[in-house]
Amino acid sequence: MKVSDLLSTRTEVFSISDSATVHDAARYLRDQKVRAVGIVSQSDVSEKVAAENKCPAWMRVSEIMSTDLVTIAPEASLEECLRLMEKHRIFHLLVVDPNAGFRGLISAKDLLKVIASDHKERADMLESYMFPQH
Repeated sequence: MKVSDLLSTRTEVFSISDSATVHDAARYLRDQKVRAVGIVSQSDVSEKVAAENKCPAWMRVSEIMSTDLVTIAPEASLEECLRLMEKHRIFHLLVVDPNAGFRGLISAKDLLKVIASDHKERADMLESYMFPQH
């Protein structure tokens, strides 16, 4: 399976302006039940605002958003996503097409869902082979 296959299953796209306040971004992440939106994650909020005791009501997303981004191409494999996440110790990858630009965001949770589903299908197949029902 490729990154583009995973992105094609998406039904919702979450985004927030870099001019929004950090407070609004934190609320948006909570309300949408997502850990990242574009290039702002819960880690950005906790590490760059809460840990430094800054006021999120006045700060803008542009002040805390990640800028040293790790990207992946849509034609890359999910295994490559896992390798990049492990190498850089991150939980999200931006999917960037050299010709079309930003295509989406892949999270470790997305990858785990696919991997778990694949393993369950394999286990079910093996079980039906070993224990056929008559």
